[in-house]
This record gives sequence, C-alpha cells and structure tokens, in this order.
Amino acid sequence: MEWSEHGIVLSTRRHGEADIILEVMTEARGRHLGLVKGGRSRRQRPILQPGNTLSLTWRARLDAHLGNFRAEPITERAAAIMADRTASYGMQLLSAHFRLLPERDPHPALHAALRTLLDGALSADAAREGFAAGMVHFEIMLLEELGVGLDLTACAATGTTERLVYVSPKSGRAVSEGAGAPYRDRLLPLPAFLRAGGGESPPNEEDLAAGFAITGLFLERHVLAPRGLGLPDMRQAFIRTALARP
Repeated sequence: MEWSEHGIVLSTRRHGEADIILEVMTEARGRHLGLVKGGRSRRQRPILQPGNTLSLTWRARLDAHLGNFRAEPITERAAAIMADRTASYGMQLLSAHFRLLPERDPHPALHAALRTLLDGALSADAAREGFAAGMVHFEIMLLEELGVGLDLTACAATGTTERLVYVSPKSGRAVSEGAGAPYRDRLLPLPAFLRAGGGESPPNEEDLAAGFAITGLFLERHVLAPRGLGLPDMRQAFIRTALARP
C-alpha cells in the first residue's frame, strides 16, 4: 500500500529512541498517522513540527497498518507559530478539534480551512481579532462536518432573514429580534459577524466572545459530552490571548 499527498502536521509523539509517530491532516485521506523513522534526528525534527505543510509518502504492507511516512518540507510555519502565543494556542486547539474526526475520514473543506486559517494568522497584516473570528467560523464548520449544523440564516420562528440577533440554545437556529424579545433572557446573542453578510465592521471583543459562546455550547453538548470529554483547556487559553487588549 502506498500513496503520496501534501499534509499539515497536527502533532508528533515520541516512539522509541529515534522515531516519532506523525499525525497530519490531508485533503483526500483525512487525519492520518504514520511512523517516521529517525524523526527525532537533528535534520528531521524541525521539519516535523505542528503547522508545517509536508510532501508525504505513506507506505504499509496492509492498509490497516500504521505504516511509515517519508516527509519533505513544503511550507514551514512552525517557527512563526511558536514565536506567537496566540498562534501557538490556536495550533494546539485546531489539532484537538481535528482529533474529534474519525481517523482517515476525508474532510477536504476542513483541510482547506486549516491551511487558510494558519496562513492568515501568520500574514504580515494579521490581527488577533481576525484569527479569532476565523476560529469561530472553523468551529461552526467543524460542527457541520460532525452532523451538528447551526442555521444562522433565517429566524426559526418566522422564517425572516431580517434583524437576526439571537440564537436558540436548543435548536442552534437564529431568532429575529421581534420573535425573540419575550425570551431574550434564554437566548444567546448572535454577533453581526456570524450573520449573513458578516456585518459592516470587524468583530470586537464582545462579538467574538459571543461567537465562542455559541460554538462552545454546541461543541460541548453534542460532540464532547457524549464522549465523556469537556472543552479543551487550550481553547480558553486561545480565547484569552486572542481577545486580550494590546
């Protein structure tokens, strides 16, 4: 068994004295693991770091085996990620999110979103708010891929697409200002950047916190709790650093 593809490193773990087990996200083969012989060497260690895009060749005798990776660098982001605390927490959070997906299950849209999010976070004009907003959108996409889609495009009660300012914590659907007014204490605020059109200005700290509250609720209730898990600690660390005032 053999295939070749580009993949973004999610994590590594030590295997014996000289080798590592590499976890990557690929477009066509999803989250995939493999052994890298000599991966702890001085030459290979800097290449096999979270956030880097690699050219990978995977080989195994049978498809069900762990198999071996041969890896060459394509895009090296790891140094810049490690130098920025928000990016570092963000990479850890993204890796944790991808582990909610079944191994070897293709999710090309999430793979593309990961690449875009990392490149955007490390661009010269990147802002922490932009990275945080991208993370909220990524979590909404992750929920959709896991079968817990949110509908923020029309009011659950009236069907209108105007003045959507709430989200129902039960259904995950948007609610208009008029329909939600009697129940506003039981509804979640829907920030402008998550509405159709995305709002007229960049999201502020309050908007971003509201976005993370929505995705956090549905991730915890429908994805993590049934597996006996809670929201990862690095998620709060990421939110705290991304929303911190300069």
